[in-house]
Amino acid sequence: MSNINRFRRERAKQLRSNATEPEQALWRALKNIPVHGSHFRRQVPIGPYVADFACLKGRLLIELDGGHHSQADIAAKDEARTRWLENEGYRVVRFWNTELTENMSGVLDTIYATLYGSPQSEAVALPTPPRPDGRPSPSRGG
Repeated sequence: MSNINRFRRERAKQLRSNATEPEQALWRALKNIPVHGSHFRRQVPIGPYVADFACLKGRLLIELDGGHHSQADIAAKDEARTRWLENEGYRVVRFWNTELTENMSGVLDTIYATLYGSPQSEAVALPTPPRPDGRPSPSRGG
């Protein structure tokens, strides 16, 4: 394993060990969303980034943002990160931490709708969507 991959994995492990309250709350709540044939993971290394939450089979990434993400320099980095991840074929959904405390059911409805098309759609086994260029997933070292 390369030093970069080792660093990313160690960083992800540290982030899992030091989860924020909103991350812990969402992690518990994600168990209520059916993802047949898949699951959610937390602090997932993908390319040069570590995503807060991921359903890799659904190619869905969930990012939680605290107040400091409203600062212009951090918001610009978040935008660049989102563009890179979307170019790799992922769908990125971002939530403010306050949304989790004020409207967890709305957050879960949004995640469900992103996976299945609408909050009323039936949860079915998630197909593995192709990556735009057919390359292997960066989370697998590609």
